[in-house]
Amino acid sequence: MTAYVFYTIGILAVLFFTSAIRILREYERGVVFLLGRFWKVKGPGFIIIIPLIQQMVRVDLRTVVMDVPTQDVISRDNVSVKVNAVVYFRVIAPDNAIIQVENFFDATSQLAQTTLRSVLGQHELDEMLAERERLNADIQKILDAQTDAWGIKVTNVEIKHVDLDESMVRAIAKQAEAERVRRAKIIHAEGEMQASAKLLEAAKILAQQPQALQLRYLQTLTEIAGERSNTIVFPLPMDVVATLIEKHKGG
Repeated sequence: MTAYVFYTIGILAVLFFTSAIRILREYERGVVFLLGRFWKVKGPGFIIIIPLIQQMVRVDLRTVVMDVPTQDVISRDNVSVKVNAVVYFRVIAPDNAIIQVENFFDATSQLAQTTLRSVLGQHELDEMLAERERLNADIQKILDAQTDAWGIKVTNVEIKHVDLDESMVRAIAKQAEAERVRRAKIIHAEGEMQASAKLLEAAKILAQQPQALQLRYLQTLTEIAGERSNTIVFPLPMDVVATLIEKHKGG
């Protein structure tokens, strides 16, 4: 009988110590509760938990890469788009991550989804496509501030895709084409204005120097004569004709 008692006590002792031993890795911490009340954060390494009196919850301190599901967002200019993102965060206060929120991963995921819709809904489509870095920083700042009480540090947010409907893609393509046409017309008009200004300046100079005007006419005649043409009709200004007549009379 005595041997049986010692044998039973030995088995219970082994079970007791086996259940009391915990090994925590370098990236893990144990949030220990004593009779239901928070006691301390332990780890990493070898720790002992008193069964029935103490309970421990493991917390991983490594950075978590969380995909934010695709969200339907209506931009400020009333364009419907589908947006998804990825959030990088890690636990920096294990006790708060366990005590302050029921499930910090789900809570961070839901908060990221609502923040993504809220922030992007305040911007126009062009800003979503062209200013992602600024939008990423805005979302990260808001998430980090709101998860601070949970012991969570949001280190980075990246918007991955902004998907448009087919009709919206065609409309944007037409808008881009119209913009290119508009710019081409403006450039052409500016070129015409510059050319007309130069022609006006040249005309003023030629009007002040009749000899220069005569040389220009002769140069033009030389250029035309080199072309293959049977008949050349070239008008001469009256002042040029009068000059030639006066020279002929004088001779």
